[in-house]
Amino acid sequence: MLANTFKKQKKNESVTTFCFVVYIYFVIDFFLHLSARIPVYGLLRPTLLLILIITASLMMQKNKFAANDNGGAFKVIKVLFVYLLLSLPLVEWPGSALNNLALFIKSIVFLFFTALIIDTEFRLKVFLFVFVTTQTIRGLEPLFLNITTGYWGDSTHLGHGEFADRLSGAPADVINPNGLGFVIVTVIPFLHYLLWGGHWKNKVLYLILVPPLIYALMLTMSRGGMIALLVVVWMIFKDSKHKLSLILIGALSATLMWGVLNDNQKDRYLSLVSSDTKGAKTAEGRLQGMVNEFVLGINRPIVGHGLGTSGEAKYNNGMKRQAAHNLYAELLVEIGFIGFIIFILYIVSIYKIFNKNRMLIYSKAGGVNGQSYKFYQRLNLALTTVFWMYTVYSINYYGLSVYYWYLFGGLVIAFGRILQQKRELD
Repeated sequence: MLANTFKKQKKNESVTTFCFVVYIYFVIDFFLHLSARIPVYGLLRPTLLLILIITASLMMQKNKFAANDNGGAFKVIKVLFVYLLLSLPLVEWPGSALNNLALFIKSIVFLFFTALIIDTEFRLKVFLFVFVTTQTIRGLEPLFLNITTGYWGDSTHLGHGEFADRLSGAPADVINPNGLGFVIVTVIPFLHYLLWGGHWKNKVLYLILVPPLIYALMLTMSRGGMIALLVVVWMIFKDSKHKLSLILIGALSATLMWGVLNDNQKDRYLSLVSSDTKGAKTAEGRLQGMVNEFVLGINRPIVGHGLGTSGEAKYNNGMKRQAAHNLYAELLVEIGFIGFIIFILYIVSIYKIFNKNRMLIYSKAGGVNGQSYKFYQRLNLALTTVFWMYTVYSINYYGLSVYYWYLFGGLVIAFGRILQQKRELD
């Protein structure tokens, strides 16, 4: 029976093993920034080279993908890409938008590569292992450096000439404290649902990894990251059958973590709920900054200022030159109301796939083969949690030309297709 199942899984593979292996290597290279760690290797332009190799490999197998437009997500992103090209002459800074197109392409490839290449349960598990492992390394490496060498990577101004250290990504991983917080809150749901529900050894590994990750998150002093963590905690709590135990564990953990923070770190988190703190002004400034970004978007409401130009647009309108700190405002500023609608339709298409996946899981989970669907149930819970966390965190984080919404969409599509295959095998 196992041999038959393996043969059927092999038959369901859409792409070659070569393409899969190269993509897994691409994920490792991209997230661990190997070109920054190995200078000579960086001269090869590995990211571009790997994208070209994978794209060429998929193009040679394009006849296999005729039916692969699950939930319309591919179509929406294709429409968005065409819209960006057609609107180039109409935006305020077409030259800058054209230059930024390469970064956008490097991000959206994660949607297509993940959705098309991850096509069996085995490949899905390998991909998840690699993705979760690389994100865990990115979260723990700066903490290790902080403990062993005093590394912080960034700081924040408290006023009156006073600064406080903030933990950012490792030297080879160029992400600021908010970016590090984002990485950590992304990986925690996967660790929770895929490890805690398994063998006792998995639970031990979970207890080894998650507390240091949360501690690293607290050292980032990322208020948006902390709000995102609360979303994750709420989703876990909502789905749990042991709510009282979670409340007790959560209260104890919060007390212990709070006790190890210094006064500046405590003040920054208290500024989320209190105006009587040193960090209250920066919190109010962030909120006002978001309002200003939306107002800026209304200045050119139809097609926007141009892809990747939110920092440029802000600078030319008397604001600090930095990318929009809100995905929804970023969409309006850079690609206008038309682009905003297209991108939101992409997120809606992902949500529709969720509903379909959930029905596929629970139409079988209670039957004879229910135990074999446990992995799919846990992964679906992890993906659902990440989806809502991303939706909330996007209020505090840019994302139009960043990988995360696209990789996530590709993973959801791949998961749905593999789930459908499993249902047909049973």
